[in-house]
Amino acid sequence: MLLNKVYNRDVVTVAPETTVEAAARCMAERHIGALVVVEDRTPVGIVTDRDLVVRALARGCPPAQTAVREVMTAKPMCVSERTTLASALEQMRFYRIRRLVVTNDAHEVIGIVSLDDMAALVDAQQRALHTVTEVLHAGHQEALEGLPVSERS
Repeated sequence: MLLNKVYNRDVVTVAPETTVEAAARCMAERHIGALVVVEDRTPVGIVTDRDLVVRALARGCPPAQTAVREVMTAKPMCVSERTTLASALEQMRFYRIRRLVVTNDAHEVIGIVSLDDMAALVDAQQRALHTVTEVLHAGHQEALEGLPVSERS
């Protein structure tokens, strides 16, 4: 399965000069944990709620005067929407990250995918498989009930 089935197309981006305070406010208002930092739609970084705490607040940086570029992770991991889920998960595992920026062929941001997005997809697939299994089992039981006892297995 390809990432184009699961990534979030409603990605929120900010400029590198956006303040930490404005980034935190944006995350709070949108109920999200990461912002992609872009210049001309090209990803140059990613900043997470954890980055804001660990790299800004814990170091005493003034949120209203500190630019996101000072606390972001530069050169975020990017993948194409044609990347397979397996490949994306392998990259997340290898680099120990929870999010990948999804880009088009021009390397412009078109989305973001998180480990939670993938876990939700796997959960939905497992539930669907369980339902199919239950239906098949019920149909098998129904078919058996129509047979004489000597022919049931």
